[in-house]
Amino acid sequence: MSVALAAPPTLVPHAVIERRRGTHAMLLFILTEAVLFLMLFVAYYYLGHSAPVWPPEPPPFTLALVMLALLVASSVVLHWGERQVDSGRQGRGRAATAATILLGVAFLAVQTLEYHRHLQRLQPTSDAYGSIFYAITGLHAAHLVLGLLMLAYVLLLPDINGDRRPPHRPLHNASLYWHFVDFVWVVIVCLIYLAPNVTR
Repeated sequence: MSVALAAPPTLVPHAVIERRRGTHAMLLFILTEAVLFLMLFVAYYYLGHSAPVWPPEPPPFTLALVMLALLVASSVVLHWGERQVDSGRQGRGRAATAATILLGVAFLAVQTLEYHRHLQRLQPTSDAYGSIFYAITGLHAAHLVLGLLMLAYVLLLPDINGDRRPPHRPLHNASLYWHFVDFVWVVIVCLIYLAPNVTR
């Protein structure tokens, strides 16, 4: 009677684990931030459910769409830059990273203008809607600033690909976070800006 021998487990080379370590950590970090925003979105709907009219006045969405266009463009540029770096063209990758930073700064400039207009009619202390509106958009802005700092750090590294020494794959990891921040803004635009104007 022959006994079937189990196949030996496939071992992942240490170099592969080491190369992916930073990416796994970034994905876990993004997961915690996603839960944070999810709780804020649930709070937005919870407050709206108990209010007679929600929101009290639909927010204008023109500048929000401009900011959305800036972030979508930044994600496309950064993805292109990462592919250039993977092909060994670090100069183009650096240029794309710098362009992404400029687009992110432009986003913050437009959001400052939007806040200036909003604050004339809606304060964070006006009501529950004002509080949750500035909490969600302000927290997103803080995350975007963190993403800009990550990209600026990557831009200063002598090797933005980072395969040979720590930090591991810095451009890729910073890109993951940046794309996450961009996706959150897509949700914010749909939830806070467009949905109230469509349902009214």
